[in-house]
Amino acid sequence: MVSLTEKVVLKRYMTLPQPEDRVMCEYIWIDGTGEGIRSKCKTMDFEPKHAKECPVWNYDGSSTYQAEGSNSDMYLHPVALYNDPFRLGKNKLVLCEVYKYNNKPAESNNRKSCKEVCEKVKEDKPWFGIEQEYTLLDIDKYPFGWPKNGYPGPQGPYYCGVGSNKVYGRDIVEAHYRACLYAGIKIAGCNAEVMPGQWEFQVGPCEGISVGDELWVARYILNRVAEDFGVLVTFDPKPMPGDWNGAGAHTNYSTLKMREDGGIKHIEEAIDKLSKCHDKHIRAYDPKAGEDNKRRLTGLHETSTISDFSAGVANRGASIRIPRQVAQDGNGYLEDRRPSSNCDPYSVVEVILRTTCLGEI
Repeated sequence: MVSLTEKVVLKRYMTLPQPEDRVMCEYIWIDGTGEGIRSKCKTMDFEPKHAKECPVWNYDGSSTYQAEGSNSDMYLHPVALYNDPFRLGKNKLVLCEVYKYNNKPAESNNRKSCKEVCEKVKEDKPWFGIEQEYTLLDIDKYPFGWPKNGYPGPQGPYYCGVGSNKVYGRDIVEAHYRACLYAGIKIAGCNAEVMPGQWEFQVGPCEGISVGDELWVARYILNRVAEDFGVLVTFDPKPMPGDWNGAGAHTNYSTLKMREDGGIKHIEEAIDKLSKCHDKHIRAYDPKAGEDNKRRLTGLHETSTISDFSAGVANRGASIRIPRQVAQDGNGYLEDRRPSSNCDPYSVVEVILRTTCLGEI
């Protein structure tokens, strides 16, 4: 049984005037699964302009897989601030890091160590752009738009498709895009993907830690938009077994030296370092230390195999792809195609910088 509320009725209340000295701040954090997003709202008596102006808050970690009931207080430390595309006005979204009672980061708080690494390599000016793939599901958890007692036609006509027989859920995608722009997310684009009901949006280029902040908040916004449409979002890297594409979070990466003239030399040096740490990266590229990606990185459906490292120009079946334009120009960026769609971008950024900039091989 599905219970849906009437959005027209809600609109009546959302148009009520909000007092000038009251601002609603939605605190957002990552739960103990390393994938789930939680949030709750706090009223403030001023409009914060920076995250550091928002107070530390707490919540019950025993209900988010992060603490025992006998010692359940967890603490939310605001780190990034965005406009709220749902409540509008002066209201805000507040991304937070999670800390335990002893002031140590929660096990799912990968942002803290990522930020420390980003500080160490800031002179390299690392840029990241992440291609976030995801799949829309109906309330019965079957892909949105698929026939209920069967399957759609084979893959081929759906990627960047146009027409109601090729794409499903475009309203959700358009609403998400506009909401991200309003929030201040550096969203770079979107497109329908290879499997019907599968979509992608891109965030970046962002320098260092900010790509993780932007992507987590963009995921939050996507889930909230899908709520309004009565649809589910899954970031599972292989939501449908069989001859269907999985979902990744292809990560485009460069340093200042890579972007300058002759940067291809530094790209190739980075790839050489990455080739020596394949297993370490695979463990960092999904929240289950590679177990999720096993279902996706099979060597089929535009993926490399999980057990082997490979690289090539314009090769979407490789671990690392050098775009053909980059090879022709002699500078630019590389694309790491291994991260899963449900990866923690902080872990991805950290391990790439540790390997390529700090030389931790």
